[in-house]
Amino acid sequence: MAKKHVTITDIANQMGITPSTVSRALSGNTRVSEKTRSAVLKVAEGMGYQPNMLASSLRKGRSDTIGMIVPRINRHFFSHVISGVEAIFNPAGYSLLICQTHEREEDERKAVQTLMQNRVGAIIISHSVETQEFDHFLDIISEGIPLVQFDRVTDQVKGPRIINDNFLGALRSTRHLIKNGCKRIAHFSGALHINVYRERLEGYKYALKQSNIAFDPELVVENCILQEAGAEAAEKLFHSQKIDAIFSASDFSALGALKQLKKLGVKVPEAIKICGFANEPFAGLVDPGLTSVEQNAFEMGSQVARSIINNLGKDEFGEEEIQIPVRLIPRLSSMHENSSAMYPGDDEIINLK
Repeated sequence: MAKKHVTITDIANQMGITPSTVSRALSGNTRVSEKTRSAVLKVAEGMGYQPNMLASSLRKGRSDTIGMIVPRINRHFFSHVISGVEAIFNPAGYSLLICQTHEREEDERKAVQTLMQNRVGAIIISHSVETQEFDHFLDIISEGIPLVQFDRVTDQVKGPRIINDNFLGALRSTRHLIKNGCKRIAHFSGALHINVYRERLEGYKYALKQSNIAFDPELVVENCILQEAGAEAAEKLFHSQKIDAIFSASDFSALGALKQLKKLGVKVPEAIKICGFANEPFAGLVDPGLTSVEQNAFEMGSQVARSIINNLGKDEFGEEEIQIPVRLIPRLSSMHENSSAMYPGDDEIINLK
């Protein structure tokens, strides 16, 4: 026999109060005393009451479910951002509905429409690599749905943006290579219409400038964030440009470079030193270990969730841009035989721009 669904009326009859009082108590309405609210919650729990989320969302015009759109769930960075979001949302009573775009703008636009149709309470998004027009972001705001961007963001749309200090991460990586004796440093970049890759390129260029090393555009390879692209670019640049180091904006292309150079008999780090970005789980497992930049993805997710909670109920979300700090994780792929893991002063870079 199916278990009977417990309703607000059932709770009211059990306690001898009105259903409206039970409803107000369950929603945290201040018109109900704390004593009554506690009693209602205790009885509701004892009776196995489960709130009707759809009915609640229809009454309020908005639900306690927050939509989240990411490029790829199976990436270490995005999965840890999701974990950070959930760590804050779950205890606060919010649910997370996750969509992934597989880096396609069309899928991103469909995800936005789906979440809006489901009347989510807010939307969190990191845009796809294909996305260059942001009218669908503006649609979210025009519908009165709060929007928080993270990692890949645009300043064309109002609202909070939670980002990494990509400039500083790239600066420290490139300085690390220079301090290990490198002068011909290639940079594997992503698509430069995306903020994170522009910022990493600028950090790389600034580090060269600090050390009086001329920037050579021939050493920058765009759209090079996957293993296959990294392998191809590393072989080409080693032969044509005589590079002695690679700073990659992605651990995946850095891994491709490392594996291809080993196939060619090029010793890493003796002949070419390599740094990546994101500190993927494999970075500490490959041989030699891959120097990388830790992005603190879990903390980014936690900050995204806090931004949502702090702003819900306001007429407009704030315009804050919050930077999550990064740190360089040196490993053998970039180390000179006489170098130490860290360098004094790397955390004290002043007047960067």
